[in-house]
Amino acid sequence: MRFRHPDGSTVHLAYCTNVHPAETLDGVLAQLRDHCEPVRRRLGRDRLGIGLWLAKDAAHALVTDPSALRGLRTELDRRGLEVVTLNGFPYEGFGAEEVKYRVYKPDWADPERLEHTTALARVLAGLLPDDVTEGSISTLPLAWRSVYDVSRAEKAGTALATLAERLDALAELTGRSIRVGLEPEPGCVVETTGDAIAPLTAIAHDRIGICVDTCHLATSFEDPHTALDALAEAGIPVVKSQLSAALHAEHPHLPEVRTALAAFDEPRFLHQTRTASAAGLRGTDDLGVALRSDALPDATPWRAHFHVPLHAAPAAPLTSTLPVLKAALTRLVGGPHPLTRHLEVETYTWQALPPELRPRGRAQLADGIAAELTLARDLLTDLGLKELP
Repeated sequence: MRFRHPDGSTVHLAYCTNVHPAETLDGVLAQLRDHCEPVRRRLGRDRLGIGLWLAKDAAHALVTDPSALRGLRTELDRRGLEVVTLNGFPYEGFGAEEVKYRVYKPDWADPERLEHTTALARVLAGLLPDDVTEGSISTLPLAWRSVYDVSRAEKAGTALATLAERLDALAELTGRSIRVGLEPEPGCVVETTGDAIAPLTAIAHDRIGICVDTCHLATSFEDPHTALDALAEAGIPVVKSQLSAALHAEHPHLPEVRTALAAFDEPRFLHQTRTASAAGLRGTDDLGVALRSDALPDATPWRAHFHVPLHAAPAAPLTSTLPVLKAALTRLVGGPHPLTRHLEVETYTWQALPPELRPRGRAQLADGIAAELTLARDLLTDLGLKELP
């Protein structure tokens, strides 16, 4: 979906396909047929943006076979779909029964991460629509914190500097500018937008910036305006933003609230949980740890890294951090010029919701994704953007 900003520029809205697990190119092609095109039809649009997640094997197949890349581009066009952004965070296995800490490997100190991201950039340059010259990729925020030391930090910095050089060369070769954004996430070396400033300032390259995920922003209790102002002052570009909402519990000390939270404690993904106490930000790596121990103070609200559907906040006594998303979006695209032109709804946890809230098939999932995109569209038009055909 495309929107015209009041300054005349085009803002793109997509949804991320990591909600539809697939590891191979054949799986990606099936996603387009079984999921993405049905969502587009529900929205009544001739064109729908999707943020592709390409696992290692799918990316390798595309970057090593020009005919496969052309075939994917043709299939996108045929189904009324377009790609300006990729999710380069998960490397493989995102559809496994247990993902948890595996999603953070390989990290930016491992050579596989650089090679994979380079491949994604080359693929994206070939997938961009004919009238679009800028693409974006979100990526791991360096590494999970517990495996990071000075040596690995040096390797990660070198890898990102090498990536910047490769992106420059790609732009010169293709005329397509691909930018990569570190995506701050609780528990990682770059947990907050503030944590991103030092490593990105050290690289000092306009093709390497940040991806602002509004669920992660909210989970870490960051104020959107303060965070985005700090990035702007540091000269760090917002490459893209993932529009998402976290789980919020206002009174975690109450038994009924803990019972409600326990329904979201599931085995596939990590649900890092945070509270902002008088002593500062406190957290656990997973929601279950917070619920089963006294590791997290419960006198102040809790937020958990669980991407809840944008249009359907959890039932009381829980809610979502949709207000944080709205505040961030206002700052991102509500001013005289957009801070980013790539927006992506990323709710990959539909099948991890409590059983009674999960979609019971493809049709219900498509309905839910379409409803999320409709909410995002309405937020954008309320800010003065005009939806384009």
